[in-house]
Amino acid sequence: MTRKTKTALITVCLLLTVTVVYALAAAGGASDPLASLSYFTGTFTDAVDQRVEEKLDASDQALLNGDAAPSDGGAATWMETRLKAGDALTGSTGTGVLLLAGGMQVTFNSGAVVDVTTGSVVPDGAPLSVGHRYLVAEDTSAAFTVTSKTAVLDYQGQSAFTYSDRPDYNAMAAALKSLHLFKGTFTGYGSGYDLEAAPTRLQALIMFIRVLGEEDQALAWSGTTPFRDIEKGSQAERYVGYAYEKGYTNGYTATSFRPAGAVNAYQYTEFVLRAMGYSSASNTDLASTLIRAVSAGVLTMGEAAQLQADTFLRAELVYISYYALEAELPSGEETLADRLMDLDVFTRSEWRSARELVSTERL
Repeated sequence: MTRKTKTALITVCLLLTVTVVYALAAAGGASDPLASLSYFTGTFTDAVDQRVEEKLDASDQALLNGDAAPSDGGAATWMETRLKAGDALTGSTGTGVLLLAGGMQVTFNSGAVVDVTTGSVVPDGAPLSVGHRYLVAEDTSAAFTVTSKTAVLDYQGQSAFTYSDRPDYNAMAAALKSLHLFKGTFTGYGSGYDLEAAPTRLQALIMFIRVLGEEDQALAWSGTTPFRDIEKGSQAERYVGYAYEKGYTNGYTATSFRPAGAVNAYQYTEFVLRAMGYSSASNTDLASTLIRAVSAGVLTMGEAAQLQADTFLRAELVYISYYALEAELPSGEETLADRLMDLDVFTRSEWRSARELVSTERL
């Protein structure tokens, strides 16, 4: 079977799914919500047979004409992509969308979009549910727009993308990864960035150590820690033990670190200020952290206000870390990126390439 034939059959199957949903909705009413057997063996079957014949005839003609292959905007198999706030995928008949992380909403002027997972038709403007598969019905053009800072989705079928000028946290994560500062998680989608999740205390500490340029030293550390909730002999113990021994962190209590505990914007920004030499572990009053970060040139006033208002996610952790690289150290003679290049964390060539990945403006 050729790729063109497979594509045509996939489209037919998708259309059949939508037809079934429509048929069930049309056959039932308030007094008779279920379709009768006679409806399935009569009106419904005849309608489906006719629609299948029409689609197969059109597909056969397209094959004869040699133009049935997917266009540049089509995906015959499921594809994955990362998007940012305001980005949108526009799909037509047969387009499938599966939201893996983040938030999106679907809009359309006429026709219908079906939540295949629940077997229901969704209204115009409805938010998408993570893990649900959506299908654009016949004679429908629908736009799936990202409503969160970032999102990960799978898509299939005819589609076109439009991109906003909002801050691109995905690009910043890719830039930091290319600089060996951000390695993501073991999540099997979205490049493992998990930008839609809240960072943990352990993740924040590891990022802090990398920004210091001391990851190799941390991984080579051996010793003991007073924290009972850190697994002995684990990689986590090396990071935590090294940071504790160096005086970078005091733990949550004298005997607990709470590695899976939440971290907020104030705490992570304080870590970054310590890494740059603008603060130290002796400072336990974090109320002024964001203002001090503005004074140090690490944040803008707009960014500080945004961090105060928003839930702190890994997207924000990436944002702060990326732009901190461009900020000057207290000496005023070099930036954080300059110091990390001097420490051979990354090269000047890698730094130039990383900056080219981020084309959007700051908040």
